[in-house]
Amino acid sequence: IALAASCALLHGCTTVGPDYQAPADQHSAAFARAAEAHINTNAPLTNWWTTFGDDRLNDLVARALKANPDIDAARARLRRARIAVDLEQANRMPTAGVSAMTARVRLPDMQFGETAIDSQWMGMYSLGANASWEADLYGSHKRTVEATSASAQVSQAQFADVQLSLSAQVAQAYVGLRTAQNRLRLSQNALVRQERMLALTRQRFERGTTSKLDVTRLTNQIDMTRAEMAPIESDIASYQNALAVLIGQAPGSIDAELQDARDIPLPPAQVPIGDPASMLQRRPDIRAAERTLAARTAQIGVAEAAKFPQLKFTGMLGLGGSEISDLTHLGNITLALLPQLSWNFLDFGRNQARVGQANADRDEAIAQYHGKVLAALKDAEDALARYGKRRVAVAAYARAKASADEAAALTAQRQRAGTVSTIDLLDAERQQILAEQNLVTSLSGLTSDYITLQKALGLGWSDTPAPL
Repeated sequence: IALAASCALLHGCTTVGPDYQAPADQHSAAFARAAEAHINTNAPLTNWWTTFGDDRLNDLVARALKANPDIDAARARLRRARIAVDLEQANRMPTAGVSAMTARVRLPDMQFGETAIDSQWMGMYSLGANASWEADLYGSHKRTVEATSASAQVSQAQFADVQLSLSAQVAQAYVGLRTAQNRLRLSQNALVRQERMLALTRQRFERGTTSKLDVTRLTNQIDMTRAEMAPIESDIASYQNALAVLIGQAPGSIDAELQDARDIPLPPAQVPIGDPASMLQRRPDIRAAERTLAARTAQIGVAEAAKFPQLKFTGMLGLGGSEISDLTHLGNITLALLPQLSWNFLDFGRNQARVGQANADRDEAIAQYHGKVLAALKDAEDALARYGKRRVAVAAYARAKASADEAAALTAQRQRAGTVSTIDLLDAERQQILAEQNLVTSLSGLTSDYITLQKALGLGWSDTPAPL
């Protein structure tokens, strides 16, 4: 007991192991390809999907973040992690309990010198309370709470990562649906004009003013257009099913909501992205890696504390006797205070090996953290490059669409003047539709790249998730 008291006085409940310090990252103050994408570095909008101005998309994202099964699973994991913190904090406190016992014991025949005691039954009754507490001399419990708290924050970051991925998945599926619906509409318009061109060409063939080759060529175009429409219709059904599952409903349950075709949602003219430093603090995967590093660092202290003595106090208070009435006699009180000192000082290097393992785990977490940082910067730079180049492509397709519109308008004027045929006008309108199809595909890619950029920036989650 004197040795235990001396340890407590000398070390003053020392906390062993390294104190955690967040890693410092040296990176450029701005993204290298921000200028190429023609965007600014103002603070980005967390709920980035609202910039599309599409109420249907906003509703789908809100429903997904509320009812998606992955969200429910992540929420349950977070709740479990937080409870683990409460458990470890409770482990630092004393434990107390009560007990009651009754027994009936048959004693055998006994001989004490010349005195013989016959076999008899004896009753035993006891009522007591006990308490125990382990002094945290070297901070083992404190470091354990630190590690568990950091692990709970990892779960919090993983919950945010699920939110981020889910919002991007909903937006991508929604863009895919609107793109397919617009492609189907344009294909149907093209098919109408091709069929009219075929009818007029057949009339000319019957009059001998054109060849069979022209009829065959137009028939082949119609067959190709119809063949292309089938997978587009399949894509529409697939995107509708995907959106239903993402919001936690059965496939087909929201087809009626999504049946009306809408334009593809487009990103805003100005896209704020912030800077690399804010992105690294915001991305959930980096936050999870940093908190994992904090947990691994605290585990070193837990391993270090196991090398030193442990002091535990146990106290007992009880009443007992051979009769129930003995439980009311305060003279039968039993009181015990049992301090216990344990120290595995000779373990042939076991504890030191555990410390070495904990240090290796910490070093691995450091490397993984830096790997996450580099991967995040690459994601952002790649997304910026794709978005910037896509803007150039969209501008080119827009110019081509404008030229096709002008050509169709001029052909219509000439057709009204009688200088070109109706077939020429229909062909010009078909080329106009083809240019619009190319523009629709490019606009869809621009919006998809915008969504990818928002995900790379770590947007689409909230610091205040729904109650657990």
